[in-house]
Amino acid sequence: MDGKISGILEAMRGKRIVIFGDMIADVYLTGKISRISREAPVLVLEHQAERVVPGGASNVVHNVATLGGKAAAVGVVGEDKAAGGLREILSGKGVEVSGLVTDAARPTTAKTRVIAGGRATVSQQIVRIDKEDRSTLSPEIFAKLRECVLAAVETADGAVLSDYGGAVISEGLAREVLEACRKRGVPTIVDSRYSIRRFAGVDYVKQNDAELSDAMGKELIDETSLRAAGEALRAELSAKGVLVTRGEKGMTLCLEDGRAVDIPVVDKSEVFDVSGAGDTCVAAFILAIAAGASPEDAARLSNVASGIAVRKMGTATVSAEELRTAAEKQL
Repeated sequence: MDGKISGILEAMRGKRIVIFGDMIADVYLTGKISRISREAPVLVLEHQAERVVPGGASNVVHNVATLGGKAAAVGVVGEDKAAGGLREILSGKGVEVSGLVTDAARPTTAKTRVIAGGRATVSQQIVRIDKEDRSTLSPEIFAKLRECVLAAVETADGAVLSDYGGAVISEGLAREVLEACRKRGVPTIVDSRYSIRRFAGVDYVKQNDAELSDAMGKELIDETSLRAAGEALRAELSAKGVLVTRGEKGMTLCLEDGRAVDIPVVDKSEVFDVSGAGDTCVAAFILAIAAGASPEDAARLSNVASGIAVRKMGTATVSAEELRTAAEKQL
């Protein structure tokens, strides 16, 4: 690892990153298969454990914190057990959670995965139960949310808009947040699963190749078509760069000077779970940008961080020490 990368890693510590978006609780309910039910041809599980893990935008928050940044979470949660779990986990990592607005009229978005196994079988997910309310926020909740996010960016070193298709990031509020960041010189990145084209004016965009294909309405059949789609999206949004994650092919970074930088996967160890790797990528990238890194160096560090995350089960985080150790070997 050269001195430049080492300096970036050091400068990332303590950078204040605001993460605005859809806070999700990933709930893992595990059980042991005991028998077939007499009531219906279904498995009967003996409950063993239940845990809440930050997902969606809250996974970006969690990763910023574990990577050594100062994370500030802004979003909407319910008045329920899932919200309590998220607050406890995040605040325990030093995250500012005052921006989590409580809406008692809606549940915290939660994805409950039921994991089952028997004495002679491997535990695996058998069903996922999603709980979400995508209806428009009430005027009172929206006003609180707007106040929280605009106040948060006033002292931010970087900002993430993490859009999982929920009700939190309206197009109008996104424009306000991006404009407020632009006025203060706060770098921004957006990760939007379904509606990336409504974030004009953002600095950086993160998409996986399937999301980019859907957004641009084109099949990405080769390197040329992928680069063309990335550049087209970058130009449409007037962004400084579009970072496209490509699984085992690594990443491609499309920049405003017309270059497309390919970043291959260096460590091809066994992949256990890709859940949340995109959130790790976003967290590492914006921290590096906030630390003064070039987009290329930020992308290389985020590629290393994502490679660590996919070798962990479930929605995982990466620590600053893990990233430094891996970067020393790979960069």
